[in-house]
Amino acid sequence: MNFSKYLHFAVLGACVLASCSKDGHGTATKPGKYSSTTGMEYNTEEGMKVADYKGIPEGPGLIFIEGGRTVLGSQEEDVTMTHDNVERTVTIASFYMDEAEVANIHWLEYLHFIRKDSSEEFYQSALPDTTVWARELSFNDPYVDYYLRYPGFRYFPVVGVSWLQANDYCTWRTSKVNETLAANADGGGGGGGLFKKKNKGGDAAEGTSEGGAKIAIENGNTLPNYRLPTEAEWEYAAQALVGTQETGNENQENKRIYPWDGRQVRNPYGGKMGQFLANFKRGRGDYAGIAGSLNDGAMITEYVYAYPPNDYGLYNMAGNVNEWVQDIYRPLSFEDVEDLNPFRRNGFLDPAEKYDKKGYQSLIDDHVRVYKGGSWRDVAYWLSPGTRRFMGEDSATATIGFRCAMINAGSNK
Repeated sequence: MNFSKYLHFAVLGACVLASCSKDGHGTATKPGKYSSTTGMEYNTEEGMKVADYKGIPEGPGLIFIEGGRTVLGSQEEDVTMTHDNVERTVTIASFYMDEAEVANIHWLEYLHFIRKDSSEEFYQSALPDTTVWARELSFNDPYVDYYLRYPGFRYFPVVGVSWLQANDYCTWRTSKVNETLAANADGGGGGGGLFKKKNKGGDAAEGTSEGGAKIAIENGNTLPNYRLPTEAEWEYAAQALVGTQETGNENQENKRIYPWDGRQVRNPYGGKMGQFLANFKRGRGDYAGIAGSLNDGAMITEYVYAYPPNDYGLYNMAGNVNEWVQDIYRPLSFEDVEDLNPFRRNGFLDPAEKYDKKGYQSLIDDHVRVYKGGSWRDVAYWLSPGTRRFMGEDSATATIGFRCAMINAGSNK
């Protein structure tokens, strides 16, 4: 090999090192101008296209949840005798979760756009069941008519939505947020259909925004999917044990019954000492305390930012409304699932045929989903993150809402 060839490769190597990190290695945000394995130049006519990437875009409404090792399972006495969430050690990868529950104003925004962009049939299917408030022996009629749409309830959690409807909302939210991000990256405006944009000829130009920016995973200009959190993610985020951890101590020496410290449900500190830390039912017939000395103050649901947030900055992870999670229900999921990012997506190892639903001996099948957290109508027992219940994925009540989650693409920190 002659000197000119040596010089060529020396210069090439120097370019590779100069375009990488300080230690000479490529990173996600500084991959270098040349491939570190082939020496081929990126972003040429023949070379691979490597987009500029500055990190995952900021998702509206999301809080970063640092993952790690934890003990999941019921921290409370198992008064229901279900034994369906026995303690076990698992590891949860870092992820993002909504700061607060999805509120009525957010659902009305969803209805606004799908009425413009989707079929009337889909719009009708997205309407919450407001009759969940109706009770034969209770005068809840005003909530049937006003709870969803009256401005005073704008930032109260949306209820009357099924697990299926919540999943549809996550799909729409992903599309709408990414359309906006891609359009902003291209300098254009947002807008357009639910899942696709239309070109001038009326055909869908799939994978592009209104302004022409390409929506592709490799570009890094869009977010991963919004979705319902897994049961493990939800329980981990509700515990928020990060607030009890001493710097440098790798042992988890504290546990919590609720998403806050102590065994009580009242604030033990400061000017709000004695005030309840969540919206729940204190006892039979007691939803809020007495006039002149109301405590949690909420007869039904409450403002989604009411009550102090937990140590991750998440509001109402106990009380206000229960929340849907992704998992189907099985009583022995804690035995079956993996110890890294545990999740039950179907009846694997525990098929629905084992449960005699047709013979009315069980309610369990592949269409019942877990919900967690306790609500305005539940007693304090259900505020513990380890408690769990289930309901049909096409059902809805006045006590169940939801919030969205998202993976953290890349580093776990």
